[in-house]
Amino acid sequence: MTLPMIRPMTAPMNTNEKTRILNETFGFTSFREGQEEVVDALVRGEDVLAVMPTGAGKSLCYQVPALVRDGLAIVVSPLVALMRDQVAALALNGVAVETINSSRDRAENVDAWLRAADGRIKLLYLSPERLMTDRMLAALAKLDISLIAVDEAHCISQWGPSFRPEYEDLARLRQVFPSVPIAAFTATADEVTRADIRDRMFGERCHVFVQGFDRPNIRLAVEPKRSWKKQLLEVLAEHKGDNGIVYCLSRAKTEDAAGYLRDNGFRAMAYHAGMDAEDREIAQSAFMTEPDLVIVATIAFGMGIDKPDVRFVAHADLPGSIESYYQEIGRAGRDGLPATAHMLYGLDDIRMRRVFIEQENGDDERKRRENRRLDAFLAYCEAPECRRQSLLAYFGEASGPCGNCDVCQSPIATTDGTEEAQKLLSAVYRTGQIYGSGHVVDVVTGAATEKIRSAGHDQLPSYGSGKERSKDEWRSLLRQLVATGCLKIDIAGYGGLSMTEKGELLLKGEETFRYRPDAMPKKGSGKTRAKSAKTTDLSEDDRPLYEALRELRRDLARERGVPAYVIFTDRALQDMSARRPQTVEEFSQCHGVGEAKRREFAETFLTAIAAKIG
Repeated sequence: MTLPMIRPMTAPMNTNEKTRILNETFGFTSFREGQEEVVDALVRGEDVLAVMPTGAGKSLCYQVPALVRDGLAIVVSPLVALMRDQVAALALNGVAVETINSSRDRAENVDAWLRAADGRIKLLYLSPERLMTDRMLAALAKLDISLIAVDEAHCISQWGPSFRPEYEDLARLRQVFPSVPIAAFTATADEVTRADIRDRMFGERCHVFVQGFDRPNIRLAVEPKRSWKKQLLEVLAEHKGDNGIVYCLSRAKTEDAAGYLRDNGFRAMAYHAGMDAEDREIAQSAFMTEPDLVIVATIAFGMGIDKPDVRFVAHADLPGSIESYYQEIGRAGRDGLPATAHMLYGLDDIRMRRVFIEQENGDDERKRRENRRLDAFLAYCEAPECRRQSLLAYFGEASGPCGNCDVCQSPIATTDGTEEAQKLLSAVYRTGQIYGSGHVVDVVTGAATEKIRSAGHDQLPSYGSGKERSKDEWRSLLRQLVATGCLKIDIAGYGGLSMTEKGELLLKGEETFRYRPDAMPKKGSGKTRAKSAKTTDLSEDDRPLYEALRELRRDLARERGVPAYVIFTDRALQDMSARRPQTVEEFSQCHGVGEAKRREFAETFLTAIAAKIG
């Protein structure tokens, strides 16, 4: 790859400046893994594409260079709520920052622009739509722009999981600002998506940093769908009192699931694109500020959600791709503490996803690519070995067994299922390769249904050939035959199953088939996991103080109208609870306490700590 042109800074670089800003402004003693290399490249004036796992601190990678370099930094962000929260957090850290967006009245936006034009602020947050107007570009071109950072950069790529047409226009930034370093950040980009972003934004003239995709604190689990409401309740029972997100495929299902959770003692709200803007804003604001709310949502919710203490993400339906799944589970555990990602899926999910791909307005190549991505996702769902290995391998990252997924914690040996698979394939073939999974299972189990009698399928050799197994077992086998490419679903019709060439070879005895029996969760194991998740890095002696500080933080956040983590993260409160500072100097040594927060909050928190520890 051709290295980028080095763009000079407008003033000599002080090599200690980045460390001073990191400590005094943000309250951190050192960079996390992967951050400093990106910071250094931007400080030197180079273009950067950075792929970093959610929770790795991408924002800091452009915020620190923005404060080191002279001039105004532009941050492109897709959501008003995300801009608002990041601006609030930076302001509490004493950073001169502004945003111009549609949620503010004209006078506020005009004032923000005047501050930017006068050089009184260091960072200006804009949506892509507002940035890429001719008027805004012309006005910014007259200013001293230090850098441009594009957040959620996978939206630029037509192959990304959340492509947004309005992001396409960002490709013009290099022509409009030829000497300004540009950075694109994302947590969700496979090799194809990375190449597409690079080609659109930079050509070959950028440094590509791929830190890795592993989020080891998130426990991964996938469960075949049987009774989804009861299964969902079992998952959430492990996280009573926690913030979490439940994703559903349809708007109606989000409403249904939210109501069901409320009926069973959970604080739950629905969120989907069919709600009016005010109701969506109320739901999102409540989720960001309240500690025990569950949001039940379609994929309309979540992009840019920067809440550190989300303890679980549950999928009641199969996401559209591994990239989408990775992006959505990445909203859990951003504070580095244990979190859970639990997915339910079934054959009907696979059929619906195939239908969605066919109904897209893409060309045949795009549809082929999306079907291959879905095939890869199904292989992950049916992984016979470490699930995290399968997930990371998709992104080109090798790893050993993680010990923190359902497969590692409850290993399941694969079993030879050639004979059983042939029974199913025979039933599919003999019934004409037009029926769905339910009818095929009824045939092999010998069910006495009117549909079977009227079609004469009770006279077939396949009828009752699998009486010795339950319907759930046969459904699992069917699902794995689809996942391994022996059967395909008629997505243009009504979901009928038909054999592939691979399935025909298996039916003839020229191939073998191994499968993994469905794992049943062990009773009690979930509660143990949930308890350990809540107490990690915190002793029982420290917990009363920690809970008192959380209550104080909640009150301060409500007074200011900001999310609680903007005041201090859970990790910061844990550090305070362990250190028990008694002086301002000791307080300033706690994680996340910079100069501005020391001035703002030292007295309040020291008083609370003294009162609690006596």
